[in-house]
Amino acid sequence: MTTEARPAQRLRLLMIGLLIVVCGTLLAHFVQTAGGVRIQDVRFTGSNGTPMSAHLYVPPGASAKTPAPGVLAVHGYFNSREAQSGFAIEFARRGYVVLALDQTGHGYSAPPAFANAFGGIDGLKYLRSLDIVDKDNIGLEGHSMGGWTVVNAAQAMPDAYKALVLQGSSTGKPFAPEGSPDFPRNLAVVFSRYDEFPGIMWQVPTAAAVSGSRKLQAVFGTDAPIEPGRVYGAIEAGTARVLHTPAITHPMDHISPTAIGHSIDWFQRTLRGGTPRPADDQTWYWKETGTFVALIGLVVFVLGVVDALLRVPAFAGLRSDAPAAGAAVRNARWWGTLVFGALVPALTYLPLCRLGGTLLPASPWLPQLFSNEIAFWALCNALIVFAVTRLGGSAAGTLLRQPLRALGLAAATFALAYALVATVQFLFNLDFRIWFMALKPMSRWQATAFPVYLLVFAVFFTVALRSLHTALTPAVAGAGAQYLVSIGALAGGFVAFVCVQYGLMLAMNRMVEFHMFDPLRTIIAINFLPLMSFVAIVSTFVWRRTGHHLPGALISAAFVAWYMVVGQATQAA
Repeated sequence: MTTEARPAQRLRLLMIGLLIVVCGTLLAHFVQTAGGVRIQDVRFTGSNGTPMSAHLYVPPGASAKTPAPGVLAVHGYFNSREAQSGFAIEFARRGYVVLALDQTGHGYSAPPAFANAFGGIDGLKYLRSLDIVDKDNIGLEGHSMGGWTVVNAAQAMPDAYKALVLQGSSTGKPFAPEGSPDFPRNLAVVFSRYDEFPGIMWQVPTAAAVSGSRKLQAVFGTDAPIEPGRVYGAIEAGTARVLHTPAITHPMDHISPTAIGHSIDWFQRTLRGGTPRPADDQTWYWKETGTFVALIGLVVFVLGVVDALLRVPAFAGLRSDAPAAGAAVRNARWWGTLVFGALVPALTYLPLCRLGGTLLPASPWLPQLFSNEIAFWALCNALIVFAVTRLGGSAAGTLLRQPLRALGLAAATFALAYALVATVQFLFNLDFRIWFMALKPMSRWQATAFPVYLLVFAVFFTVALRSLHTALTPAVAGAGAQYLVSIGALAGGFVAFVCVQYGLMLAMNRMVEFHMFDPLRTIIAINFLPLMSFVAIVSTFVWRRTGHHLPGALISAAFVAWYMVVGQATQAA
C-alpha cells in the first residue's frame, strides 16, 4: 500500500458509518417534517419553577388567525418525548398542533419523576397558551404512565380539553383520578390483548379479560362486558367511550399502526378542524426506520473511530494482534463456561435487581432507582465471574501495560460519538432509536449521575470481558465465529429469558408473576438484547486489534452508562 492511500484506508470504516448515519437521519427528518410540519424543541417553566421540555409539532397553516386543534401527547415510564413521535407525526399530518411532553424526571424535564402530577397539567397549560391552538378543540393522549399524566391534567382542567385517549393505561389508582361515565370526557381506551399490566391498570388477571373489568365497566357506565369497537355514550355530551384491544403487548403500543390508528380515528371523531385522513394512512414507521438506520450507523462509526485512532501515534502503542485461534481449547469446559457465562447474568437479573432496589434507593448520588438496580446486578455478577475464574484456575490474561492510553482511546471514541449524536439532535431534533431503545444527549441531571454509573460498569465489563476474551473468544477461528461467540455469551441468556417470559405469556395469556418474575423488569430486560450485542461487537472488534480486553471494556462501559442514564427516570432531584 502506498503512503498516500493509508489515510483513506484508515478512515474507510468511519466514513461508512457516518454515511449510514446521514442517510438514516435524512430519511427520519424528511418523514417527520413532510408536508411542511415544523418541529421545535421547546422549554418552559412548570409548577414550582420546574424546567420542562417538549417537542412542538406545528402543521402548516396553524397561525393566530387560523388556530388548529391541539393534542398533548405524553410518553410512559422510562421513556421521553421521542417515544411519542409515531403518534405526533400522524396527528401533525392531520393538521393538529402537537406537544410531545417530557414528563418530570424524564428526558430534559427536571427531576424528580412523579412530581407535579407528572408534569401533565403544566403541559396542558403551555399548549393552551399558544395562539396557534384552537382552545375549544384539544385532545389528550398518553401511553402507560403518560395516561395517568393526562388524566391528572383532565381533572385539574376539566374544561380545557375535548377528548382523551389512554394507550395501555387507566383511570384510578394508583396514580390517577377515578373515572366515571362522564369523566374523562370522550374517552377512548386502547388496551392491548397481551398487555403486561392488566392488574395494576384495570384489576383483571389477563389483558384479554379487560372487557369484563368492573373498574372499566364503571367508567363506561355499564354492568355488561364491554364490546370492543362499540361507542358508548354521546360525543356531543362528552360521555362517549370506546374500547379497542389490538393483538400486541404494552410496549408495542408505540410501534403499532393499529394502536396509533385508533388514536387518530378517535380524535378525528371528537375534535373539529384539521385535515382528515384515513386512520391507516400512516408514514411514521419510515421515521422509525430512519432513526434505526442511524443507530446502526453509529455502531459502525464507533468501530471506525477506534480503528482510525489505533493508527495514529497517540494510540498506536495499543495496537497488537489478538491471540491466535487455539489459544484456548473448545472442550467440555469451554462449552460449560459459555453456557454459564450466558445464563448466570440472566438468571440473577431479577432477584439481584430487586435486592439492589432495596439496598440502593434513589438518592442525590444515585438518582435513578432502576439504574441502581442494574448497577447492583452488574457489580454482583462481576464478583461471581471473578470468583469462578479464580476457583476454576482460568488464565487471567495478560496485563495491559498502557492503561492510560486505553482510557484515552475510550474517552476519545465516546466523545466523538457523543458529538455526532448531539449534532444530529441540534440540527434535526432526532435521537438515535428503535422502538423505546435510544441514545440522545444527556440532560444536566443525567450528566451529573453519569460518572457514578460509569465507574460501576467499568468494573463489570473489565471483569466480564477479561473472562470472555481469555477463555472463550480465542478458541474459535475466524472473525465471524468470534463475534457470534461473544454475542452468545453476553446476550444469549437474555434472549432465552425474554423468550421464556413472553412464550409463557402467550401460552397462558398472562405474564407470569411470581417471586422470580415481574412485567416491568422483563420489559427493561429487552434492552439487554441490543445493548449486550453492541458490547459483544465493539469489545471483540477492539480485542482483535489490541489483543486485550481493557480498551473495549472501557468503551463499552461509557456507552452502557450513557444509554442507562438517558433511558431511565430520575427519581431523586
